[in-house]
Amino acid sequence: MKSLVIYIHGKGGNAAEAEHYKPLFPDCEVMGFDYKAENPWDAKDEFIKYLESVSAGYDQVYLVANSIGAYFSMISLSSSRITKAYFISPMVDMEKLICDMMMWAGVSEDELCEKKTIATGFGETLSWEYLSYVRNHPIQWNVPTKILYGSKDNLVSLETITKFANKINAPLTVMEGGEHWFHTDEQMKFLDEWIKLPGNSR
Repeated sequence: MKSLVIYIHGKGGNAAEAEHYKPLFPDCEVMGFDYKAENPWDAKDEFIKYLESVSAGYDQVYLVANSIGAYFSMISLSSSRITKAYFISPMVDMEKLICDMMMWAGVSEDELCEKKTIATGFGETLSWEYLSYVRNHPIQWNVPTKILYGSKDNLVSLETITKFANKINAPLTVMEGGEHWFHTDEQMKFLDEWIKLPGNSR
């Protein structure tokens, strides 16, 4: 039985990060997806085409996705042939995150609607088109999924991630002291052990 693992990075990441996961999936082909999309409507087209192009000939396809990569995956691949997904710090309520960013930036919904895009002081550009798309395209995800979350995640609250995990019946593992970006030696060791947990076996 041939199995494929597709690694989907978060913002600022890259496909080369997939190398880390090869020893964790020794019986699978592991590849990283260097997507170009920066919004969910472009991602939907790009992600579907990519999965179709690489998954032919494999009996099982697994996703390992980080942050916005997990959000784009859920928006794009809900009807695709995926055996299981491993989500690390997934963005599961994009509307809430955008509204939080509007609050941090002191931007009202009326102002964003009028100006369409507004640059913030923390490096993000708020977009009315993006917010409208998110509201009109809620996540519909029924792929068997396991979620890893850091208790110090500054973008997604424990309440939000717990509510989502319960909604899709996904086991949720919380690393105390973990951040949104799992990158320190301690965090990566925790991540590796999480993937190896009983029930996570391929």
